[in-house]
Amino acid sequence: MGVWIGTPVHSPETVTAGDTRPWDHGPMSDATPRFLTLADVAEVLNVTVRQVYALVRSGELKGIQIGGRNQWRVENDQLEDYIRRQYARAEQAVAELSDADLADQPDDVPR
Repeated sequence: MGVWIGTPVHSPETVTAGDTRPWDHGPMSDATPRFLTLADVAEVLNVTVRQVYALVRSGELKGIQIGGRNQWRVENDQLEDYIRRQYARAEQAVAELSDADLADQPDDVPR
């Protein structure tokens, strides 16, 4: 599965005046590079490059270093895996909050 972006359904050459066809928000095409720069990842996650660098350095987001001058790359699959883990983590946190809220309610409050 690729990173999700909005791209036109049809190339500009096939779009006619008054065309109202929707945008395709599916996975990137096969032309998408296998590896993303930290700036690319930052754009997808809507965070700073510094935050992405910290995620990679901590091992939370797997990346590889190319060369010796902080040239990092993150594979598309690794980014998707990180996003899935964050959704699972958020879901668990919400469930724990909901359980804690129920436990804090007085016994006479319907649950």
